[in-house]
Amino acid sequence: MNNIENCTDLLRRRFLKQLGVSAAVLPFLGGLPLFADESRKTSAKNKQRVIIMFSPNGVVQDSFWPKTEGEKFETTPILQPLEDFKDRMLLVKGISNKVRGDGDSHMRGMSCLLTATELNPGNIQGGSDSPAGWASGISIDQELKNFCQSSADKKTRFGSIEFGVSVPNRADPWTRMCYAGNNRPVAPNSNPYSVFSRMYGRSKDQELLQSVLDDVRFELKKVAGRVGRAGKLMLDEHQEFVYQMENDLKQAAQQELLVPEPELEDGVRVNDDNMPKISRMQIDLLVNGFANDMNRVATLQYSNSVGQVRMKWIGVNEPHHQLSHDPDMKEDSQKKLVKINQWFAGEMNYLLTRLAETPDPGTGQSLLDNTLVIWTNELGKGNSHTLQNIPMLIVGGAKGFKTGRYINVGDEPHNRLWLQLAHSFGHNIETFGTKELCEQGALRELAG
Repeated sequence: MNNIENCTDLLRRRFLKQLGVSAAVLPFLGGLPLFADESRKTSAKNKQRVIIMFSPNGVVQDSFWPKTEGEKFETTPILQPLEDFKDRMLLVKGISNKVRGDGDSHMRGMSCLLTATELNPGNIQGGSDSPAGWASGISIDQELKNFCQSSADKKTRFGSIEFGVSVPNRADPWTRMCYAGNNRPVAPNSNPYSVFSRMYGRSKDQELLQSVLDDVRFELKKVAGRVGRAGKLMLDEHQEFVYQMENDLKQAAQQELLVPEPELEDGVRVNDDNMPKISRMQIDLLVNGFANDMNRVATLQYSNSVGQVRMKWIGVNEPHHQLSHDPDMKEDSQKKLVKINQWFAGEMNYLLTRLAETPDPGTGQSLLDNTLVIWTNELGKGNSHTLQNIPMLIVGGAKGFKTGRYINVGDEPHNRLWLQLAHSFGHNIETFGTKELCEQGALRELAG
């Protein structure tokens, strides 16, 4: 592709920038890929998948939650673009992030969203009195990835792929929701051309990327004698990244695709103004990865906590986060916030439609029949910064979740939701995240 050189330049700058600062700044290089030894063909019964889609800054609650519970719930203004999938929806009110500790609500809302456990002490100052660091545990997507990768009949080339759309080029608790473990954030990739190269790289791409990796190896060797013990650990992780990337390039060359790779529009600049195009490109890549059984887990992260994207393409010129702080009585802001979340719902509709129209090879079903898509947020409501009633919309097919209804579970820790998700995969763990928030076990109400 014509954009491969841009991708490699981006990768080069990212590595060199990180190598030029103190090794203590980032305890882990975000986005470390973990690869399977080979692509495997598996039986249909094992092809359960999950996508977690994130959008920021809360929602206008009255325009998101229906008034009627049960199977006859009405489609609210924000969810209107998803009307065609109403019978496959499970809308869950009453899910709360009860994790406390250091950091402000945006930080805990984001980095505790999928980890369901506390942030480590740190020096990143947010809007609260107590600064914080990275999350102290693994996120549910990476937990499920590891579970699937540990089984021969579920193992895939990547395990999981983390897609981003307009995620800022910085690393902090407001921009990371995926964690490989304690103090190990995993960065989403917001460049579809870079994602394409990783998934479908061919020989000419390998030559370009190998050149970058050679440079990185040289730089690592150059700084190896100038770091302390903590820095040595980080360098080891960088070196492991280089090894894994080289291994993945070999896997890409050997891979036989069940479904042809998608055609990406060439020359689209990766910036906020092109968010609609980038979103569709990333979704097409995500769906194609599932169709080729490259991974069973995916995350799709739009922007970040405190995200300030200006959605000019829908007539919203103010930054998203700024609008979310306006009081409820400011009707113009409320209308624009509804419009913003309708746009996110429209992107979810595109994702669901692509999954529904794409056959799941070897099953006689669609990808959506074997995929659970979960749309969530770091806050319930932007201007109050509440961590209660976090939006949770679950769509698709998976045992353990009865769809076609809207339920209110009261005020339950989101740990219990992630436990239920794990159990639906056959991963029968007793706790996830903060142990004390798991005393009542998985949220069985979601199974009907």
